[in-house]
Amino acid sequence: MTIRYDPRDLAEIRVYLGDAFLCRAVCQELAGQTVSLKDIVRARNARRREVRAGLSARAQIVETLLGSSPALPTAESTPPAPTVAPTLKRYWNE
Repeated sequence: MTIRYDPRDLAEIRVYLGDAFLCRAVCQELAGQTVSLKDIVRARNARRREVRAGLSARAQIVETLLGSSPALPTAESTPPAPTVAPTLKRYWNE
């Protein structure tokens, strides 16, 4: 089952079973409301900022907890992995 929706019209979703259209589901409470594209972008950016702030707070907690343990190797201290050039096989027909 696949559910598709238009972010500007949250009152309606379309339901597909496999590749075949099954039905439309309409929420009567939201039927007259529309959401502008600016509101959607604003909400996504706000959520992104919230997640980023939460991740940085958790990273600080992890750094605090691991502060007394020995440092983990960083990407700069490890030697770079050797790059392997792909070889192209050639077949010669006689």
